[in-house]
Amino acid sequence: MARNRPAAVRAGLPRAHRAGATSQVIDGLSARTLAEIARLERDRSYLHPGEVAESVRLWAEYARRPARQLWQDHEQGNTDWYCCGDPIHARGVLTVVLRALSRQGAREFRRVVSRCDAHWPLPEWADLSP
Repeated sequence: MARNRPAAVRAGLPRAHRAGATSQVIDGLSARTLAEIARLERDRSYLHPGEVAESVRLWAEYARRPARQLWQDHEQGNTDWYCCGDPIHARGVLTVVLRALSRQGAREFRRVVSRCDAHWPLPEWADLSP
């Protein structure tokens, strides 16, 4: 009785998700752009899975705070960033990802980031230009 090769059997099985690979959803992005972001997070050594979605969340929460609190953070320093994430660093991650995406993906992602920037534009003391 002939038997199937192990590779042929494995090819017919559904693919299991890799451990630690989580798909993050960012509102306003197509599946194609999300897949491109996931590929960047997988391929680039300076990104880890889910970091872009976390950076969008951090920057959106920070940008929606009252201006008085934002200036207090700048003048006095904010020690909460050590435990909860630095929103200025998160905005830097978003800038790097914008530069690494394809033209169409960057256009979609820029729309999402600019919604956050509209609440509180990036302060001049946090210049992230090249």
